[in-house]
Amino acid sequence: MFRALALLSSLMMLALFPKGSSAEILTREAMQDFVIAPMALGERLTDDGVWELQNSGGSLAGYVFETGEMAPLPGFAGVPINLFVAVDLEGRFIDVRLIDHHEPIFVSGLGEAPLRQFLEQYRGLSISQTMVVGTPYGDGSAGSSLVYLDGVTKATASVRIAHESILAATRKVARERLAGIASAPPASPNFALTEPLGFDELKKRGLIARLTVTNTEVDAAFAGTRWANEDPIAKEDPNGIYLDLWVIDIGSPAVARSVLTEFTQDQLDRFLELTPFAEPFLLLETGRHGLVDADFIRNTSPDWISASQDGLPVALRDADLNVELVPDFPEGVAMILRTDRRLGFDPSRPWTLGIDALRARGMFQPEIGTTSFSVEIGTDPSLYITEAEIKPVSPLFEAIRNRAVDLVIGVIFLAGLFWLVGPKMHWLARKTTLTKYRLIILGFVTVFVGWWGQGQLSVVTVLGTLQALVWKQSLEFLLYDPFSLLIWGAAAVGFVFWGRGLFCGWLCPFGALQEFAHHLGRLLKIPQIRVPERIDQRLKGVKYVALLGLAATALITHENLVVAAELEPFKTAISVFFVRDWYYVVYAVFWLLLATSVFKGFCRYVCPLGAFMAIMGLFRTRDWIDRRNACGTPCQLCRVKCNYGSINKSGKVAYSECFQCLDCVQIFNDKAQCVPLILAAKKEART
Repeated sequence: MFRALALLSSLMMLALFPKGSSAEILTREAMQDFVIAPMALGERLTDDGVWELQNSGGSLAGYVFETGEMAPLPGFAGVPINLFVAVDLEGRFIDVRLIDHHEPIFVSGLGEAPLRQFLEQYRGLSISQTMVVGTPYGDGSAGSSLVYLDGVTKATASVRIAHESILAATRKVARERLAGIASAPPASPNFALTEPLGFDELKKRGLIARLTVTNTEVDAAFAGTRWANEDPIAKEDPNGIYLDLWVIDIGSPAVARSVLTEFTQDQLDRFLELTPFAEPFLLLETGRHGLVDADFIRNTSPDWISASQDGLPVALRDADLNVELVPDFPEGVAMILRTDRRLGFDPSRPWTLGIDALRARGMFQPEIGTTSFSVEIGTDPSLYITEAEIKPVSPLFEAIRNRAVDLVIGVIFLAGLFWLVGPKMHWLARKTTLTKYRLIILGFVTVFVGWWGQGQLSVVTVLGTLQALVWKQSLEFLLYDPFSLLIWGAAAVGFVFWGRGLFCGWLCPFGALQEFAHHLGRLLKIPQIRVPERIDQRLKGVKYVALLGLAATALITHENLVVAAELEPFKTAISVFFVRDWYYVVYAVFWLLLATSVFKGFCRYVCPLGAFMAIMGLFRTRDWIDRRNACGTPCQLCRVKCNYGSINKSGKVAYSECFQCLDCVQIFNDKAQCVPLILAAKKEART
């Protein structure tokens, strides 16, 4: 009756609170606090919290935003992790910092320092790079385009949620604001092809682009403007060459060795070792125009030259190399420019280079007129390697890959446990077997499932799921911790076949610690306290009240849920192994000390997760504990021996309180203990 009332109350909570409250967007003042000088916050661009980022001169330098509204992936407390992200105009992370979160493990367990250290790894990385949380497998990091971010031990699932939130929000901003940012790995030169092609082969393949402009053509471009007559050389020699521009992509070693002397090739090789994503271009101008003006500064972007591909600008910069060409080329002004393939440039496809022609009118503060010419640059895809786009794997797959060994061991263990408590239950329950094997299994659960695997289930996950369902949020956060998901799956199987007993009796690490404390108490001859039946029944209802209170907290004032959930001592005893503030440790130790005299008091009376497990046990499909007609009438032995008080006077088992300890199964099969079997044996002996 009480279970049904608790379940009904939870459903009422769902109806009363149909929407969750999301965090408000930061104000200008609050967002400005995250921006590091000399940068400054510009104009707000969107309702979901995207702002301009300005440099010290007031020019646009990038964008800043928060992830809470743009990528509201709920964490384990049912609330998104809200992060501040700053990116530059080339899609590189300038800064990533924590704004707000409610992740239980970081609120009071590990503290926020590990999470903040994790976020520091994004600085300098580009959104066009493929980033994963975890470690490379074997020698997978060598030459890989994947970037591996170190996770946080004991909080891998939470940092994966933060990581996915950052990427989702940043990709959204990149698509809308950062035109030209690469969405796939760029093509790169095939460095295995090093044999020079030769000048004639370069021309045959169309790898040398040439733009020739005569004086007549440049005069025609300025015709009708105030600069039409400002070039006397063009008037004197109309058929003379004004611009003779040669353009060659020298990213391929086969092309570079056909064009550059050994001296320049050595410089270029060293340059590319330091900047492996750079794509270099050779420009040679043999006319009278030139490539740069007299005020040009090396290693900067040339004023007269521009490039584009697919209608998007390509950023060019001087490579600051001394250029010497092979004898086949004419003499002129030569320079090597570079761009970054990560910013969307694909050297395996054609692109366009533009060059401005300038004329000046007047002696003092002359007026400058400009016209532009362009040339298409061909390419040969056979000289390049185009990687297949690295599509991010699903969070579940990535998490499974990182915990593959633990999952395999976990599956084997669970299969063995199902076999023991299922088909082999009566064998396991033998008097000579039960305690020994049970303690071995509980020891494994404590060490491997709990401390090592971090598979201690918590009511926080239940309430986070409740919030996500009520507020129509994603349940994807459940996929970030596959080991806990495996234990949840085992608990769900238990609901169908045994009720709450499988998890509470065999798979709960803190429950196992309490059972060890009980055995230690008996070994030390600490007096055992058996709570009177009437008080025992009332105390068992406390856990349902606790569950209902936590559910209300999750839906009404979710920011307090993490604190309220400290009712569970699991985080202290299992997740962080008692390494936290003293009052949490005292609380957890209290329940373990109490268990030395009151059998598993927390599990039976207070545990909100146990209340949830009991409610889910309503889906149980069978009564798996055998009973005889004489059980309860008149025999009360199993009821008296049951430490959980889960057998009624009638002999019926209250499965909502049964922890599957198998003590009553042992008695049921033991001819030396079971009263009906003893009486039957005596009757048979008399006959």
